Formats: sequence, C-alpha cells, structure tokens
Amino acid sequence: MHQLIEQHRADIALLCRRYGVRQLEVFGSAARAADFDPASSDADFLVDFQPGGDLAPLEQFFGLADALSRLLGRPVDLVERGAVRNPFILASLNRAREVVYAA
Repeated sequence: MHQLIEQHRADIALLCRRYGVRQLEVFGSAARAADFDPASSDADFLVDFQPGGDLAPLEQFFGLADALSRLLGRPVDLVERGAVRNPFILASLNRAREVVYAA
C-alpha cells in the first residue's frame, strides 16, 4: 500500500463509517506502491457498502468517492465489489489489492 493511503488510514476509516462502508480495499498502483506516481496517479478502491444505511445508495457512492478524492488530493476511482464481472479484469484486480478498512 502506498504511504499516501497508509498515512490517511484513520481519516479513511472515519469516512467509511460516515458512508456506511462494510469493507474498502485499495487496488492497482496505489496498492502495489512501486509504480504509484504521487504527482499523477489516481487511487483505485473496491468498496462494499453495508445494507440498510441511512444514506441513499447514490449519496453513499458519490459522497464517499468525493470525500476520498478531497482527502487524498487526487482523482479516485471507486468500484463496487459486485460490479466487476469480467474474469480477466477481476484476476488483475485480485493480484494487487489490500484491505484499508473493514467494519
């Protein structure tokens, strides 16, 4: 995990609780860290929301994406766990992912 994510882990946990996240994982270059460019790389996250939260689903998703982007100071790609169905993309995602938050 890149240090940018690691150093904000406590704040990320607060956001996850606010937006009803069950589990948040970082994947791609932000998880591998070796090829993450702090000047230009985005941060990719895989999210699983808790059912029956206080927020509307779109508010959860876009609110969390925006809050993470503001916190990290870079674009964030947020993907819901069940949205990835292509086995090749899923295999690639599984090679480099790490849990950032789990409720």
